[in-house]
Amino acid sequence: MGKYDDMLTMPHHQSATRPHMSLENRAAQFAPFAALTGYGDEVSETHRLTTKRIELDENAKELINTKLLMLQDCIEERHVVSITYFVPDSKKEGGKYSTVTAALKKINIISRELTMSDSTVIPINEIVAVTGDIFKFTDIETV
Repeated sequence: MGKYDDMLTMPHHQSATRPHMSLENRAAQFAPFAALTGYGDEVSETHRLTTKRIELDENAKELINTKLLMLQDCIEERHVVSITYFVPDSKKEGGKYSTVTAALKKINIISRELTMSDSTVIPINEIVAVTGDIFKFTDIETV
Protein backbone atom coordinates (compact mmCIF):
# COMPACT_ATOMS: atom_id res chain seq x y z
CA MET A 1 0.00 0.00 0.00
CA GLY A 2 1.34 3.40 -1.05
CA LYS A 3 1.56 6.57 0.97
CA TYR A 4 -1.40 8.30 -0.82
CA ASP A 5 -3.55 5.36 -1.87
CA ASP A 6 -6.31 6.37 0.52
CA MET A 7 -6.92 9.57 -1.51
CA LEU A 8 -7.81 7.62 -4.66
CA THR A 9 -11.25 6.78 -3.33
CA MET A 10 -12.09 10.30 -2.13
CA PRO A 11 -14.63 12.40 -4.16
CA HIS A 12 -13.33 15.32 -6.32
CA HIS A 13 -13.46 18.64 -4.46
CA GLN A 14 -16.05 21.21 -5.64
CA SER A 15 -16.04 24.69 -4.10
CA ALA A 16 -19.24 25.62 -2.33
CA THR A 17 -18.62 29.39 -2.77
CA ARG A 18 -17.29 29.63 -6.35
CA PRO A 19 -19.02 28.49 -9.57
CA HIS A 20 -17.48 25.71 -11.65
CA MET A 21 -15.13 27.13 -14.34
CA SER A 22 -15.67 25.99 -17.94
CA LEU A 23 -12.91 24.15 -19.76
CA GLU A 24 -12.52 27.10 -22.15
CA ASN A 25 -11.96 29.55 -19.29
CA ARG A 26 -9.55 27.17 -17.61
CA ALA A 27 -7.57 26.83 -20.82
CA ALA A 28 -7.41 30.64 -21.19
CA GLN A 29 -5.33 30.80 -18.02
CA PHE A 30 -2.55 29.03 -19.86
CA ALA A 31 -2.78 31.02 -23.12
CA PRO A 32 0.49 32.53 -24.36
CA PHE A 33 1.32 35.93 -22.94
CA ALA A 34 2.28 38.68 -25.39
CA ALA A 35 5.10 40.37 -23.51
CA LEU A 36 5.86 42.68 -26.44
CA THR A 37 2.55 44.31 -27.28
CA GLY A 38 2.34 45.16 -31.00
CA TYR A 39 5.46 43.20 -31.92
CA GLY A 40 3.50 40.81 -34.14
CA ASP A 41 1.93 43.75 -35.99
CA GLU A 42 5.36 45.29 -36.58
CA VAL A 43 6.72 42.03 -37.96
CA SER A 44 3.71 41.73 -40.29
CA GLU A 45 4.19 45.33 -41.44
CA THR A 46 7.86 44.65 -42.21
CA HIS A 47 6.95 41.66 -44.38
CA ARG A 48 4.26 43.55 -46.29
CA LEU A 49 5.56 44.24 -49.80
CA THR A 50 5.38 47.55 -51.58
CA THR A 51 6.25 48.47 -55.15
CA LYS A 52 8.75 51.10 -56.24
CA ARG A 53 7.38 54.13 -58.07
CA ILE A 54 8.05 54.20 -61.84
CA GLU A 55 9.64 57.41 -63.05
CA LEU A 56 8.18 58.31 -66.44
CA ASP A 57 10.28 59.94 -69.14
CA GLU A 58 9.20 63.21 -70.77
CA ASN A 59 7.64 61.46 -73.79
CA ALA A 60 5.38 59.33 -71.58
CA LYS A 61 4.36 62.37 -69.51
CA GLU A 62 3.52 64.32 -72.65
CA LEU A 63 1.49 61.41 -74.04
CA ILE A 64 -0.54 61.17 -70.81
CA ASN A 65 -1.07 64.94 -70.88
CA THR A 66 -2.29 64.74 -74.50
CA LYS A 67 -4.75 61.99 -73.60
CA LEU A 68 -6.06 63.96 -70.60
CA LEU A 69 -6.56 67.04 -72.78
CA MET A 70 -8.45 64.91 -75.29
CA LEU A 71 -10.67 63.56 -72.51
CA GLN A 72 -11.25 67.05 -71.16
CA ASP A 73 -12.47 68.22 -74.59
CA CYS A 74 -15.15 65.50 -74.70
CA ILE A 75 -15.85 65.12 -70.96
CA GLU A 76 -19.63 65.41 -71.48
CA GLU A 77 -19.62 62.26 -73.61
CA ARG A 78 -18.54 60.18 -70.57
CA HIS A 79 -16.04 57.92 -72.34
CA VAL A 80 -14.96 54.98 -70.20
CA VAL A 81 -11.20 54.89 -69.69
CA SER A 82 -8.78 52.88 -67.60
CA ILE A 83 -6.31 54.90 -65.57
CA THR A 84 -3.38 53.28 -63.80
CA TYR A 85 -1.83 55.33 -61.03
CA PHE A 86 0.55 55.01 -58.10
CA VAL A 87 -0.85 54.98 -54.55
CA PRO A 88 1.91 55.85 -52.04
CA ASP A 89 2.05 53.71 -48.89
CA SER A 90 1.31 55.68 -45.72
CA LYS A 91 3.61 53.61 -43.50
CA LYS A 92 6.71 52.88 -45.53
CA GLU A 93 8.58 53.66 -48.73
CA GLY A 94 6.93 52.59 -51.95
CA GLY A 95 3.29 51.84 -52.59
CA LYS A 96 1.11 50.01 -55.08
CA TYR A 97 -0.34 50.55 -58.52
CA SER A 98 -4.08 50.69 -58.90
CA THR A 99 -6.22 50.76 -62.04
CA VAL A 100 -9.65 52.36 -62.19
CA THR A 101 -11.99 51.82 -65.13
CA ALA A 102 -14.79 54.38 -65.21
CA ALA A 103 -15.95 57.49 -67.00
CA LEU A 104 -14.12 60.73 -66.30
CA LYS A 105 -16.38 63.07 -64.36
CA LYS A 106 -14.19 66.09 -63.64
CA ILE A 107 -10.65 67.42 -64.09
CA ASN A 108 -9.55 69.86 -61.40
CA ILE A 109 -6.55 71.70 -62.78
CA ILE A 110 -5.94 73.69 -59.57
CA SER A 111 -5.65 70.64 -57.29
CA ARG A 112 -4.31 68.53 -60.21
CA GLU A 113 -6.81 65.71 -59.64
CA LEU A 114 -9.20 63.66 -61.74
CA THR A 115 -12.59 62.63 -60.37
CA MET A 116 -14.04 59.51 -61.90
CA SER A 117 -17.73 58.57 -62.16
CA ASP A 118 -17.26 56.05 -59.31
CA SER A 119 -16.03 58.93 -57.07
CA THR A 120 -12.39 57.84 -57.20
CA VAL A 121 -10.03 60.82 -56.98
CA ILE A 122 -6.73 60.36 -58.81
CA PRO A 123 -3.76 62.72 -58.49
CA ILE A 124 -2.62 63.66 -62.00
CA ASN A 125 1.06 63.47 -61.00
CA GLU A 126 0.66 59.78 -60.05
CA ILE A 127 -0.83 58.61 -63.38
CA VAL A 128 1.33 56.16 -65.36
CA ALA A 129 -1.13 54.98 -68.03
CA VAL A 130 -4.39 56.06 -69.66
CA THR A 131 -6.16 53.66 -72.01
CA GLY A 132 -9.59 53.42 -73.56
CA ASP A 133 -11.59 52.94 -76.73
CA ILE A 134 -11.55 56.69 -77.37
CA PHE A 135 -7.84 56.46 -78.23
CA LYS A 136 -8.10 53.50 -80.66
CA PHE A 137 -8.91 55.53 -83.76
CA THR A 138 -6.52 58.39 -83.13
CA ASP A 139 -2.85 58.78 -83.91
CA ILE A 140 -2.04 58.80 -80.18
CA GLU A 141 0.23 55.96 -79.13
CA THR A 142 -0.82 53.73 -76.28
CA VAL A 143 0.88 53.99 -72.92
